[in-house]
Amino acid sequence: MASSIEHRTINVNGINIHVAIKGPENAPVILFIHGFPQLWYSWRHQIEALSSLGYRAVAPDLRGYGDTDAPAEVTSYTVLHVVGDLIGLLDVVAPNQESVFVVGHDWGALMAWHLALFRPDRVKALVNLSVLFNPRNPSRKVIATLKAVYGDDYYIIRFQEPGEIEAEFAEIGTEKVLKEFLTYRTPAPLFLPKGQGFNGKPLDTPVVLPSWLSEEDVKYYTSKYEQKGFTGGLNYYRNLDRNWELTAPWTGAQIKVPVKFIVGDQDLTYNSLGAKDHIAKGGFKRDVPFLHDLVVMEGVGHFINEEKPEEISKHIYDFFQKL
Repeated sequence: MASSIEHRTINVNGINIHVAIKGPENAPVILFIHGFPQLWYSWRHQIEALSSLGYRAVAPDLRGYGDTDAPAEVTSYTVLHVVGDLIGLLDVVAPNQESVFVVGHDWGALMAWHLALFRPDRVKALVNLSVLFNPRNPSRKVIATLKAVYGDDYYIIRFQEPGEIEAEFAEIGTEKVLKEFLTYRTPAPLFLPKGQGFNGKPLDTPVVLPSWLSEEDVKYYTSKYEQKGFTGGLNYYRNLDRNWELTAPWTGAQIKVPVKFIVGDQDLTYNSLGAKDHIAKGGFKRDVPFLHDLVVMEGVGHFINEEKPEEISKHIYDFFQKL
């Protein structure tokens, strides 16, 4: 399926970025931004679907991932770096389009929110999956807050010390770690107690792949993570407090582009960090005033664009067609 996708390496913002592209040369661009622990490949179904419907799909490996460069410094993975990469990429792949359509998932959704926050002039409309826009709280740093709420075994806290979780993942094995993440569908926060499996399961618990994830898919992810390691992706988590410091000028700023938001009701993000409350009490709509649609998909987990590819492609197409 992926053979007709064009793969390019583009030098922008001081690094080489690998990008997958498919669709008519001058068609409206849709920029797809992946999360952790994924790659451009997580958008394979949407790339095919949307390019066949007259769009030009553009899906990079973000910095630190896959075939894109991975700067050595932890501090090189802030939202400003990544949004800078995306702007540089758009200048090359869509030089004649003032603004483009954007789709993000997980960390990619967080980067898409910030792309819309920093450069609304470049975003025609946004479909974000899984991760809500959480406005910066000027009185609370992120890591201390997460630690106070969820404790030391919470996965984001466990990711903070450079090299520590990487060593544990190396012991477990790249393929097993990826299978654990990609099949995770417990509607609750994720804990990684040291020396145990996900949420304290025995490490030797076998992983059964769901119908939407093949051994071939896992092999592709594994080959890239064995080559690159997890550090690049983990460094995004290690910049949460740095991002909090750097984004102080945008305290109180709203997302001023048309938005559709989609989440699965089994997604850990929907079932932690007060997400449901934030939606129910109007906080999300306040911060994202041009929210056109909010879709909660029943019985669907975190990796929503892979688990329900046709539905997600249709949601994207229907929304962008209206605009």
